[in-house]
Amino acid sequence: QLQLVESGGGLVQPGGSLRLSCVASGLSLNYYAVGWFHQAPGKERLGVSCASSSADEAYYEESVKGRFTIFRDNAKNTVYLEMTNLKPEDTGNYSCAADSGTAVDTMCNNSWADWWGQGTQVTVSS
Repeated sequence: QLQLVESGGGLVQPGGSLRLSCVASGLSLNYYAVGWFHQAPGKERLGVSCASSSADEAYYEESVKGRFTIFRDNAKNTVYLEMTNLKPEDTGNYSCAADSGTAVDTMCNNSWADWWGQGTQVTVSS
């Protein structure tokens, strides 16, 4: 069983930055694809970035390309989402997920994952 706990959310002004963290326990993240998903108020959950277990493949949703970066530290069993130039439309709950066998674009486009965290809230507002 894999448990995922996110942190790092908060209130930030437009143009600001945040780094979200997702710490895994129970199993090693080394063998799983990982992803970050955004659920804006009143909207469906969308995959913003997913990365393969080997970190050689990454998917980014079009609206976050050039602004968000997903990276992992396997030694810490942690995956991060570096968010820069934040916009009000980035507001919402961000949850991380892990999956054992799905391609990263499929994982993000379909919100498919074996394990999910509860999420951390990001609010972008002046």
